[in-house]
Amino acid sequence: MMDSYKHKGLRKKLVELLKEKGIDNEDVLEAINAIPRHLFMDNAFVNFAYKDQAFPIGSDQTISQPYTVAFQTQLLEVSKGEKVLEIGTGSGYQSAVLIEMGAKVHSIERHRSLHKKSKQILEELKYKGKFFFGDGFEGLPTFAPFDKILITAAAPRIPEKLIDQLKVGGFLVIPLGSGESQQMLRLTKMEDGSVKEEKYGQFSFVPMLENKSFSS
Repeated sequence: MMDSYKHKGLRKKLVELLKEKGIDNEDVLEAINAIPRHLFMDNAFVNFAYKDQAFPIGSDQTISQPYTVAFQTQLLEVSKGEKVLEIGTGSGYQSAVLIEMGAKVHSIERHRSLHKKSKQILEELKYKGKFFFGDGFEGLPTFAPFDKILITAAAPRIPEKLIDQLKVGGFLVIPLGSGESQQMLRLTKMEDGSVKEEKYGQFSFVPMLENKSFSS
């Protein structure tokens, strides 16, 4: 698991780019600076790991571009020790960012091959969390409530079961929409169970699968 001086130098340049794009949460920037993103990617794309781009990771999924990861994480306003539910483990990179920031991460992935691969990489890199193969729309009621919830795929609707599993005052960050682009929302759960909605612009994500058989 090589992480060379070259890789570290490229990460510093990436962090500077993210600052220019408006990411100002120092904890988020430090996490991205610390994590060897190239180790979460297929060999064919390793040389491009620190470009601000998304790349395929198999199963018709992608590792999100670093700006998107940073933007969503910044919206979460994660504090050390908070319990965070991530919907869509994918490559495991977003999980690593949250764990690096001190979050207690519970992550669900519905593609079995990605679940196995990302779990192995995270374990090898000593990133400790709880990783599950399952349906993100169902969440993890056994471990609820969560301080924060992050959805890393395009959701066609707001999953009510996830709102139920969110603490009062907690945030759910979700790219909402089924078209080519989605509206980034931050939902805050109110005391009466309703949500306050904030909009943060258009992004593009792979779709969050619903009512389909699990994929290998």
